[in-house]
Amino acid sequence: MSFAHTAHIRRWALVAGAVATTGALLTACSGGSTSSSSAASADTINYALPANFTPNWILPVGTSSHLNTNNSSISQVLWEPLVAYDGSAGKVGWNKNNSLATDAKFAADNKSVTITLGDRHWSDGKQITSRDVEFWFNLVKANKADWASYSPGKAPDNWTSLKTVDATHFTITFDKAYNTQWMLANELSMIRPMPQHVWDKTSDSGAVSDLDRTPAGAKKVWSYLNNAAKNISGYATDPLWKTVSGPYTIKSFTTSGKVDLTANAKYDGGGTAQIKNVNLLPFTTTDAEENALRAGTVDYGYINATDLGQKSSFTSQGYAVKEWSGWAVTYMPYNFNNPAMGAVFKQLYARQAIQMSVDQTSLSKVVFNGTAVSTFGPVPQGQKSSFVSTEQTSDPYPFSTAKARKMLTDHGWKEQGGVMVCNDAGSGDDQCGAGVAKGTKFEMQVLSQSGSTVTDNMMSALQSSFGDSGIKFSVKSAPVNTVLSQASQCKSGDADCKWQLSFFGTAGSWYFPAYPTGDSLFSTGGGSNFGSYSNSSVDKLISATTTSSSSEAMQKYSAALAKDLPVVWLPEPDYQVSVIKNGLGGFAQDSLANFHPNMWKWTK
Repeated sequence: MSFAHTAHIRRWALVAGAVATTGALLTACSGGSTSSSSAASADTINYALPANFTPNWILPVGTSSHLNTNNSSISQVLWEPLVAYDGSAGKVGWNKNNSLATDAKFAADNKSVTITLGDRHWSDGKQITSRDVEFWFNLVKANKADWASYSPGKAPDNWTSLKTVDATHFTITFDKAYNTQWMLANELSMIRPMPQHVWDKTSDSGAVSDLDRTPAGAKKVWSYLNNAAKNISGYATDPLWKTVSGPYTIKSFTTSGKVDLTANAKYDGGGTAQIKNVNLLPFTTTDAEENALRAGTVDYGYINATDLGQKSSFTSQGYAVKEWSGWAVTYMPYNFNNPAMGAVFKQLYARQAIQMSVDQTSLSKVVFNGTAVSTFGPVPQGQKSSFVSTEQTSDPYPFSTAKARKMLTDHGWKEQGGVMVCNDAGSGDDQCGAGVAKGTKFEMQVLSQSGSTVTDNMMSALQSSFGDSGIKFSVKSAPVNTVLSQASQCKSGDADCKWQLSFFGTAGSWYFPAYPTGDSLFSTGGGSNFGSYSNSSVDKLISATTTSSSSEAMQKYSAALAKDLPVVWLPEPDYQVSVIKNGLGGFAQDSLANFHPNMWKWTK
């Protein structure tokens, strides 16, 4: 939950926090330069991670409980993607400087692609070859259910074979013709070549062999690597993580989230690190991070949009303040299998009443200080594109608590003590709907990220507007990694199926790859379809977005989900408001929400 995960792990961009202490702040800054500015040291930068955005995974294959954008950003400077498709240069596209592939030639029928690897080497001197791609492919193929980016019918299901041509060329064959833009940007970009000659084993002392070439062996290797990756405190010392392909290596990595990167002296790619030491500093609240910025102990950090009125207090200290917009949507997923409220959530009229109770215009203006745009469907609306439909942009369910109330009373609900109660159970057009028992109260709870004033303010505003519609809305808060781990796909009888709504994205719930299809998010069984939304008609539309080269397929998908409401759509804010020390440059704010430390450099 990417978010990840982008995960790239399809990308989740999350901002959260807990209680800050002075001790936590000092600890966060103790690993790097603590002068008023590290600009005086050309080989170091102190980067403040978003509040409570604790890195906790570096394995280049993401699992559902490790989907945050920082994990992906860190992992990608250690093990470069086959195809780095990002916005690091100011425009989303293939960034060949940070890719292991140099070319991808699609067959005339669009049913296969032949990829060329560059003349690249692992940090131990071994050549990066097609075998390293095959290793990733075999592990993912055998363990796809545990891969956060997996959606049934998509990669690796739709890759029928990977055949090695030679050490630097291989061909992937598809089960049918696909939109080449989608295949390159959304599927091939997920491939992360891994050092087969180091990792293809089942224990620390085990011999490396070709275990991955059988499903049983691939499962054992997967288990070994995933268990090793759970030992966060061992990232800097475990020999497994020493063999990298990217511009950085791990110098230190703590369980509290403090990460020190140092340039890989053996790197031979095009994305060479410009700054030798990058200190990634964790903060438990946005207030603590802002205090560090004011103290000058970090070179790159973030402030809340609500603090834009204090911009001059930062610019007067030698910082530039820049808004960072994202290619994302923000929402709260429903748990359609929740035993208490799942049956209610499955009623379209109920979801319509909920959506009509969300005043996105006011939330954008008041909570986000004008740095958010209303979102009414599954395609980002902050940037112009041919993907979004007029049905989505026209807002199918405008804010009106009066209409929301009428929607409920027209379907058998009656207000009692300030809360709507199902008074007329049944499946008729004027009844509560299938599975909704008489006496059911319209009470729902969200498990929400903690530590963000913006999130707290939005939840408070939602609580009020839902209340005006006769819907009781309560909020339970937890750190964002906890929210992601506790709000996963489940069946109604499962012990972990108690969550009803979840929220993990004040800075954007889901950051898309370049082609914003919803195969992972909203297709039946999709790897990041946390609430188990399922609609066979939508599945067909999603499938069409991956095969058709016409923008009409995306627009039909956009229109359908704007109307069917698989989630509660919320305003999409800028990813962050960045505060950057003057003289630090060399990069663009990536709208896909990754950061790229190898591009940073001191210009003065």
